[in-house]
Amino acid sequence: MNRRAALGSMLAVPALAAPAYAQSWPERPVRIIVPYPPGGSNDTVARIVQPRLQEILGKPVIVDNRAGASGSVGSGETARALPDGHTWLLANDTIASNETLMNLPYRTMEAFTFCSVLGTCPYALTAHPSTPFRDLAQLIEAAKAAPEALSYATTGVGSLAHIATVLLQQRGDFKLSHVPYRGGGPALQDAIAGHVPLFMSNIVIILSHMREGRLMPLGVSSAAPSRFLPNVPTFASQGFPGFEALTYWVMVGPAGIPAAINNRFQQALKQVLSEAPVQARMAEQGADIVASSPAETETFLRAEIAKWGEVIRANNIRAES
Repeated sequence: MNRRAALGSMLAVPALAAPAYAQSWPERPVRIIVPYPPGGSNDTVARIVQPRLQEILGKPVIVDNRAGASGSVGSGETARALPDGHTWLLANDTIASNETLMNLPYRTMEAFTFCSVLGTCPYALTAHPSTPFRDLAQLIEAAKAAPEALSYATTGVGSLAHIATVLLQQRGDFKLSHVPYRGGGPALQDAIAGHVPLFMSNIVIILSHMREGRLMPLGVSSAAPSRFLPNVPTFASQGFPGFEALTYWVMVGPAGIPAAINNRFQQALKQVLSEAPVQARMAEQGADIVASSPAETETFLRAEIAKWGEVIRANNIRAES
């Protein structure tokens, strides 16, 4: 049975049968596609929630890393999956930015069922300890003196780390050279090794490295100082008033998942995220828990597509840039 036929069959089931169908779900292992390599923040968050999630659902939960094309490979695979609630995608901010940046074979707001925003966290711009930079002003001064001589790593072209850094450069009138990676794990390895002097990343995968001095934080992208890095100034306080960019982890599935199943999965995620051990592990990573409803998730993503699409167009950011 193809996907169209399967979806048609599901939609033909009487509404009164939906709760019973949801109660029998899941009937087999649940797959969570992570559209980045192991070691990045999506992978970290997925593996934090996985153990308790499979206990609550009563079936194995498999984390499946499908990296490539700034998250769009895994996103595309999810969009093509059967809408039976057994395939999900733990996406991040690129699910919004790719809508404007890339020529995708789908439209985000039409291709997915929106389940929940699990959490958010700010970005930090960091420097390797071998560089002379200890604050943002020193970096900007050096970058103005030698435009594009300094390189910064991100998780990929069109990631919010990339877009936010472009916006910083545009507003601060300085230029850096972008080095995109296929995920946070590979970028982190090169940043710690000093192969690239600067790294713009959400703080989940770099918090411990900043605290231990392997990476030097120059600023964070939240509107107010992060509770996880209270002594690190915001970009807003360093000459960029109103600047804010938060990453997030959002669970979505292919379009057409019955609402009863989507709601049941959202409630399972909400339960996992409410438990103290999971909250502690998320806090260790620098993540603030959200656990939004499906309706709130859809509204949030629609606003993110509009907000960052405007920045991408205004700064002529392209997939090959």
